[in-house]
Amino acid sequence: QVHLVESGGGLVQPGGSLRLSCAASGSFSINIMGWYRQAPGMQREFVAQIITHGNSKYADSVKDRFTISRDYAKNAVHLQMNSLKPEDTAVYYCAATGPGAPYYWGQGTQVTVSS
Repeated sequence: QVHLVESGGGLVQPGGSLRLSCAASGSFSINIMGWYRQAPGMQREFVAQIITHGNSKYADSVKDRFTISRDYAKNAVHLQMNSLKPEDTAVYYCAATGPGAPYYWGQGTQVTVSS
């Protein structure tokens, strides 16, 4: 089992920045951590993921604005979001998985981009 707790969401003006964090706990070998988001009335969509000591991948809509990073010592993942747009408004979910395991999800954190 893995327990994921997100933090760092909030209200920001267009063009602003936010940094989301997700701390993982539990006896489980994680090799992929990532972020998804879900806007009202929309399906959950992929945002970014990072493979342990490997590559990262981004949705086209956030490429060059968002950066995902891992803190291996703290078993955490971060999402630095710059140049935020109103269309980035959503609940952001942390996800983690490992060999032979399902995706585990956090409870979500709200990000609102509005003037």
